[in-house]
Amino acid sequence: MTDAERIARVQLARTKGVGPLTYSRFLETYGSGLAALEAFPERVRASGRGELKLYPADKVRREFDETDHIGARIILSGDEDYPELLGHLSPAPPVITVWGNTDLLKKPCVALVGSRNASAAAIRIAHDMAHDLGNSGYTVVSGLARGVDTASHNGSLSTGTVAVIAGGIDNIYPAQNENLRNQIKDTGLVVSESPFGHEPRANDFPRRNRLITGLSLGVVVIEAAQRSGSLISARTALEQGREVMAVPGSPLDNRTRGSNGLIRSGAILVENAEQVIEAIAPAAPSQPSLFEMPDDDLDDETLEFSEEDRARIIQALSPTATTIADISLATGIPSRKCAILLVELELEGIAGSLPGGLVRRQN
Repeated sequence: MTDAERIARVQLARTKGVGPLTYSRFLETYGSGLAALEAFPERVRASGRGELKLYPADKVRREFDETDHIGARIILSGDEDYPELLGHLSPAPPVITVWGNTDLLKKPCVALVGSRNASAAAIRIAHDMAHDLGNSGYTVVSGLARGVDTASHNGSLSTGTVAVIAGGIDNIYPAQNENLRNQIKDTGLVVSESPFGHEPRANDFPRRNRLITGLSLGVVVIEAAQRSGSLISARTALEQGREVMAVPGSPLDNRTRGSNGLIRSGAILVENAEQVIEAIAPAAPSQPSLFEMPDDDLDDETLEFSEEDRARIIQALSPTATTIADISLATGIPSRKCAILLVELELEGIAGSLPGGLVRRQN
């Protein structure tokens, strides 16, 4: 992949209004990032959202330079060393930045998550479980937050741990974990989906959680309240086909209501690393991606789009999710043509994308 192509792909991925599914559709439809950028203005005009502007190329070049300067690097979803499990997500995160030893992602990974305001018991369980998993040949993945995350990283520092963060790769959050972050980037791996220098915001943490579970065969929830980010991670893991496990806690402690609730809902009860390994052993390390763009025998340059085509696709959409193939069958419009028009409708806010390559009506 040329430098120009890499810059183009990061531009597209960083553009406001272009999510991972829309990014994937642009690349599959036009064949390359450069071709997608060339088509972007016309697709935006056709969608009626003229306010959408491409992320500046000079910012991308600066991001590559700054990332390289600290010894980190940017990996694209089409790169050979892109994490295998992450690549099977539908869709895969287009761009990640890594700092440290990426070989850790070649080993089976297990995510440990839980309360920031963790009890002493939860801290001990997380530390010991992470230590034992590391010594058993597994890589422990967590989110560098206070409490359970910190204990999980500390327990597996000697064997290599992966910290997934919400801010830019250079960002230290929380500030009290600066020393831990530095140890991890020296002996383990730090991973981010955000641009260099980005300060984390509330809406960045669901993406971080998706990365944590996406890199892992399974997730262990150690002490989580009823409304917590750890439960969001558990739900995300289920959507990704990952194993969900939880450590039981006292019914007298509100911090365990969520994790105990997961067990009641069917999560596997685990108390130590041995039980975690037993639970994830049957999990397949890889599975084919569900999202595949249609490959009709059509030349994109000869495609013509009419208002009638657009209206037929809108009519075929409903709040119930469906595939592009179903839209094509219902409208009689070739699948690739449907895909291009659906990109416009996504940008316009009429269509919405779901995991598995599904689409539905938004309004």
